[in-house]
Amino acid sequence: MPIIKILPHAEYCPQGAEVSVPAGTSICEALLDHHINIEHACDLSCACTTCHVIVRKGFESLNELDENEEDLLDRAWGLEPQSRLSCQAILAQQDLVVEIPRYSINHAKENH
Repeated sequence: MPIIKILPHAEYCPQGAEVSVPAGTSICEALLDHHINIEHACDLSCACTTCHVIVRKGFESLNELDENEEDLLDRAWGLEPQSRLSCQAILAQQDLVVEIPRYSINHAKENH
């Protein structure tokens, strides 16, 4: 099973973490399943950018971006070339290193 290394984030994962998840899982589902409560205001339906992550290692192993995700990413805070919406980024067999950006476009957090 691939391993996702999550870089430290002051709110969601202060110490950082490493989680092992099955291939075919989205990054967002993997984080949520391991109690890293990343924002996901649209309930993983690719309708917002609150679950935006930057894939520091393993980006090329993820499924390709579709047009809807590309359009939404244009609105994400802190967009970088390796940015993905974690609800749409599906793991293959390769390990990843993921950074959760400091901010999102959400002004109020959802109670998920």
